[in-house]
Amino acid sequence: MIQFICIPFSELSPYALYEILALRQEVFVVEQNCPYQDCDGKDLQSHHLMGRDEHGKLICYTRLLPKGVSYPEYVSIGRVVSSPAARGSGAGILLMEESIRRCYELFGNEPIKIGAQTYLLKFYEKFGFRSTGEEYLEDGIPHTKMILEGSK
Repeated sequence: MIQFICIPFSELSPYALYEILALRQEVFVVEQNCPYQDCDGKDLQSHHLMGRDEHGKLICYTRLLPKGVSYPEYVSIGRVVSSPAARGSGAGILLMEESIRRCYELFGNEPIKIGAQTYLLKFYEKFGFRSTGEEYLEDGIPHTKMILEGSK
């Protein structure tokens, strides 16, 4: 079972921030062999959704960005990450379901735009995201912009 907590940057403890940055570096920098500037200034304006296992270990995470932070006209979900140890457990599915729910709760019935790693398009389509066809390279990895229209 995963316990989720979602808080603004100002409420993150130094320990929670350390865990978040460590997980993001483990996957995005080390596992994907992609050195990039992770601390991009957007964390300060975001809500941080953390998923913890029954032992309290951070196993999945997203940052939820209000309209205008990543995209001028869209709310966004970014830095979607699951711990390698949690893969195959369904944590990623629960994380995205909770991320979408929290976006609507925090920001209203707004469309959500993401920059998905292209190999994960089918994963995000399961949640209703649709490709804009806009593919680009980010830090050497193919990405595609996707949009989820607001809830009905």
